[in-house]
Order: sequence, then structure tokens, then C-alpha cells
Amino acid sequence: MVGDDGGVSLVDPAATETAVLALVPEAETVVGEHRRRLDPSTAAGVPAHVTVLYPFVPPDAVTAGTVAALREAVAPAAPFSCTFARTGWFGEDLLWLAPSASAAFGELTERVCRAFPGQVPYGGEHEPHPHLTVGYGSHASVAALRAAEVAVRARLPVVARVDRLHLLAGARRADSWRVVAELPLRGA
Repeated sequence: MVGDDGGVSLVDPAATETAVLALVPEAETVVGEHRRRLDPSTAAGVPAHVTVLYPFVPPDAVTAGTVAALREAVAPAAPFSCTFARTGWFGEDLLWLAPSASAAFGELTERVCRAFPGQVPYGGEHEPHPHLTVGYGSHASVAALRAAEVAVRARLPVVARVDRLHLLAGARRADSWRVVAELPLRGA
């Protein structure tokens, strides 16, 4: 498929969505088991992460030019350490881990949005608030989320190093999400 910039799409034609994420593999031992039960994106192949921009561009628009522009946008940001030491909630709908480096994640979102002004975090449904999702109330009971919260809190903090972002693409079906590109943070 040909993207908006005339290049060939780098994404599997079966993909329906893309996202720019900060993957947090250090959190998998603490939240992985809970995410498998409580977060449907885990079954789709999305690892533990903090969202920088979702949705990103349509999958057929992800070309070499798109990836180059994305790399250029985030490269000036410096790598950073981040600690996830507490849980948080959005109502009773979403259990998440709070990152200490909220401002650094916000800066990354701003950089990507400036480079791709047509892309709005969460489709404009709500303001971006950096977090690592553990589970959704739409996918599990509040009691199951509260039990997961107790178990996760006992294993905090999680300390992570964010030195790159990842562009992922996939669909809302099992094991469909894949990394399309790594986007290193190099600092000024």
C-alpha cells in the first residue's frame, strides 16, 4: 500500500491501528500476570507500556518517511529513569501505575504531536495522563482490579530506564500487535 508521502507502508495490511509507546519491560514481572487477565491489549500483543500517542497515523500511512519524521521528533529528548511506586485509578474503570517521570512522558507526547499535528491523543476523548495500565473495569470486575492492586502494590517500586520509544501496529485481535520501529532518545 502507498502511504501519504508516496512511500510503501511498513505495516502489515491486516493492522487497523498504530501507537507510539514507551515499552516498560521492567514492569512485566510485577504486572504481566494481572495484565493478561485484566487488560485485553495484552492478548493482542501489546506489552507493558506508557502511551505516548494513541491513536497514531493510519497503518497504511506508516512509511519510511513517517518513521524518519517520528525519529527526528523524539531524538532530541534525553533518555530518563522512571520509577513506578504507586497505583492510581480513573474512576473505577482503569487501574494503573503512576510514573515518576510524568513530565518527561508529557514532553514526548508534545514532540510527537508537534511533528504530526493531525494526531490527537486518545482521539480527543480525554487529556493525556501518563500511566501504565494494569486493568480495565470493562474487562474485569472492580473486585478483581482491587485484588490486583493489592498484589501489585506489594511488589512496587518498578524502576525503568526509557531510552527509546516504539512504533507498534496491530488490530483488536489476538497476537496482532508488532513493533514497526524503534525510536531512540538521544538528548541534545
